Amino acid sequence: MSKVALITGITGQDGSYLAELLLEQGYRVIGMTRRSSTLNFERIAHIQDKIELVAGDLLDQTSLQLILQETQPEEVYNLAAQSFVQTSFSQAVLTGETTALGVTRLLDAVRHCVPEARFYQASSSEMFGKVQEVPQRESTPLYPRSPYGVAKVYGHWLTVNYRESYNMHANSGILFNHESPRRGLEFVTRKITSTAAAIHHGVAKELRLGNLDAQRDWGFAKDYVRAMWLMLQQDTPGDYVVATGETHEVREFARLAFEAVDLDWEKYVVIDERFMRPAEVDLLVGDPTKAETELGWTRDTTFAQLVTMMVESDVNRIAKELGK
Repeated sequence: MSKVALITGITGQDGSYLAELLLEQGYRVIGMTRRSSTLNFERIAHIQDKIELVAGDLLDQTSLQLILQETQPEEVYNLAAQSFVQTSFSQAVLTGETTALGVTRLLDAVRHCVPEARFYQASSSEMFGKVQEVPQRESTPLYPRSPYGVAKVYGHWLTVNYRESYNMHANSGILFNHESPRRGLEFVTRKITSTAAAIHHGVAKELRLGNLDAQRDWGFAKDYVRAMWLMLQQDTPGDYVVATGETHEVREFARLAFEAVDLDWEKYVVIDERFMRPAEVDLLVGDPTKAETELGWTRDTTFAQLVTMMVESDVNRIAKELGK
């Protein structure tokens, strides 16, 4: 019998890569999606005939219970969230309902419907916020600097609490920034690569960015979902930082992206105050030692390879749109 896995947020970047990985491992993959008049299955279109989609919402506990009772998954991956940091400042309550309380609803549903299931919570490096030590590891104190980061802290500690209170195999992956050609266009990395590609094709003239000095630990999403799966294969549940251990400035990301299309980034990048955060996170860099040692996880893709991959994908996409 195939293992059964439920993925919330399956239509997102991480959900699509995780679904591919689980299918390769022989799983029966069930993806939860919210009912909407405008569904976007672009990231999973190539595997849609191999997975099962069910309607549910982290805001509605009854729907979660029904899904778990009907599908009886052995592994549950909670990737769904309001995950755009900038939006969390203008939609703080929605972010809390989904990204914080949504974890409560799902964990409680798992506890009552499939208590033996192994659970993965998508925590975030944004929980570290105003960092208390460099690099950040599992024991680093949390100091979130956005409603999104605060909501993720809630979900993270609730996962720990349910693990300790109910002996659940509940795991938290503290993933640092992970990108790919499937990243949403509203995120700064994809904004950079798509605009560089558009300028290359002559359909854009400039790129407006906020804080170029912000430093992040960027990796490839496909590498990172492998760590999620490895966590749920362990005998003992735990929390793991998943990162590269390297830090790069936003300006370096921009420079490499424009170099990939033979352009000088300084000629096209404009600083725009509208894209500055009310409370900035200046430096994030993770220590993946625990994940490497206990899970045997390593990344396969370098920072430069990641940027080039994303630019090339956007160049090809825009060329196709333009009929070139």
